[in-house]
Amino acid sequence: MDTITADLQLPHPWSLLFADDIFLASKDREETQTTTQLWKTRLDENGMRLNTKKTEYLEGGPQTDGTIIIDNEELKKTKEFRYLGSVISYDGNITSDVRARINAAWLKWQQVTGVLCDRRMPDRLKGKIYKAVVRPVALYGSACWPALTTHEQALNTMEMRMLRWSLGITRRDRVTNKDIRKQLGVAPIKEKMLESRLRWYGHVIRSDENSVAKTAMMIDPEGCRPRGRPKKRWMDKIKEDIKTINASPEDALDRTKWRNLCRRADPAPSGTTPG
Repeated sequence: MDTITADLQLPHPWSLLFADDIFLASKDREETQTTTQLWKTRLDENGMRLNTKKTEYLEGGPQTDGTIIIDNEELKKTKEFRYLGSVISYDGNITSDVRARINAAWLKWQQVTGVLCDRRMPDRLKGKIYKAVVRPVALYGSACWPALTTHEQALNTMEMRMLRWSLGITRRDRVTNKDIRKQLGVAPIKEKMLESRLRWYGHVIRSDENSVAKTAMMIDPEGCRPRGRPKKRWMDKIKEDIKTINASPEDALDRTKWRNLCRRADPAPSGTTPG
C-alpha cells in the first residue's frame, strides 16, 4: 500500500500510515474529500479496498453540518475517535481520554486484586505489582496530555483508592496519603506524569528534524485563538514542568543529564533500606 500510494502521500502530519490504518487530513472539508476519494480509487485499482463503513470523519474546532461523501456514500461523522487506546477529541479536550485510562486501570486492578488485597502478601510486593501492572495502564498516552489540575486530581483519587484498598485501610483509620505511599513505595501519579512528559519531550527534541513528532511539535496552525482564557497546550505544560525541575530546554539535548533531571523515583517502602 505504501508503494502504490507514494505519489498520493502528503508530508506529515497531513497523511500518516499506521500498521493497518490511514490518517488523512487537510485544512478544509473539500480537500479532505478529494484526497480520500483519490486514495479509495487507487486502492480499488490495485485490488485493495477502503472500508467506508469503518472510516470516520472528524472535524476539528467549531463544528459544521454535514460530512464528506465517498462514492456517493456519506462517511460517519464523529466528535471522538479512539485509536490504540487513546481518545482524540474534536476540540483537543483530553477528559475523555483520561476517563478511558482510569476505566482501563480499574479493569487491570480488578485482575490482580487476588494479590493486591491479600493480607498475607507483603506490602512491598503489592507496591511492585501496582507499579508494574496497574500504573502503566493509567499512564498510557499521558506523555502527550496537556493535563489540567482536574485531570491530575482524578488520577490521584483513583490511585489512592486502589492503594488504600490494597492495604485494607479506609479514611476512618486516619492514615495520610503520604504514609500510604511510603508503606507501599509508590510515588504520586502526578510526579510520574511529569516524568513521562519530560522524557518524551527529550526524545522529541533529540529526534530528527523531519520526524513526525518534531513536525507535530513545531507546527503552527493558521488563525487566532478564541477570546477568553485559552486552553492549555502541551508546550505550555512542558514549560511549567521545566520550571518545576529547575532546568532549561537546552538540558534536554544531553540524554543522561535530562534523564536524571526528569526522574521521579518511587520512595523506598517502609521497613526497607534504599539501594
